[in-house]
Amino acid sequence: MNTILPGKDDLQLKEEPANDLFNQNIYWIDDFSTPTISIITVCFNSADTIRHTLESIKNQTYSNIEHIIIDGASTDKTLQIVQSFPHVSKIISEKDEGIYDAMNKGIQHASGDIIGILNSDDVYANNNVLNIVASLFETTHTDTVYGDLQYVHPKNANKVLRHWKSGKFHLNRFKYGWMPPHPTFFVKREVYNKAGVFDTTLKTAADYEFMLRILYKYKFSSAYGT
Repeated sequence: MNTILPGKDDLQLKEEPANDLFNQNIYWIDDFSTPTISIITVCFNSADTIRHTLESIKNQTYSNIEHIIIDGASTDKTLQIVQSFPHVSKIISEKDEGIYDAMNKGIQHASGDIIGILNSDDVYANNNVLNIVASLFETTHTDTVYGDLQYVHPKNANKVLRHWKSGKFHLNRFKYGWMPPHPTFFVKREVYNKAGVFDTTLKTAADYEFMLRILYKYKFSSAYGT
């Protein structure tokens, strides 16, 4: 998965090949059911980057996707760009109380079996990512899935500025400040139903607290995909 750093809408994207393990998982997925994956994209005045996010979802080889846009009443061309992508399932545009309030709104409107959050300046590393995610859920029977993340140059996605290698999950790693990269984190909807959503009083730490709550406190299971 790639995160686009701030920049204009001239990023040159290049698809990355999946590794051997993921190719195996993509092959196996044909033998399984295809759960609906809801992807929530929160945005506000994101015209410079959101087109790449939308294309990243549109080009996924996995077919059973619900893409939900939660817009904070943008005043630029964000909504015009979003409306030009027919794959988008729902668009909600209204003022909110911040990014985590918007994410909670998206979770409330999601109908998928699995929920992921892809911000309006993020893209998936290749077109098979959601196939990989679905396969990991099917083969491991896990409650959550996460992977690695790359920070790339705002105008050249081939130039990786930082590689966040998550590593396999272990409960004690949280004691040392570890957390999965949130854009790579996928959760069964029933986990939100049981453990709750983001705590909006925490401002910048709500994603960390949420993962700490479900993985460390409630001990929901997790699978790591490189």
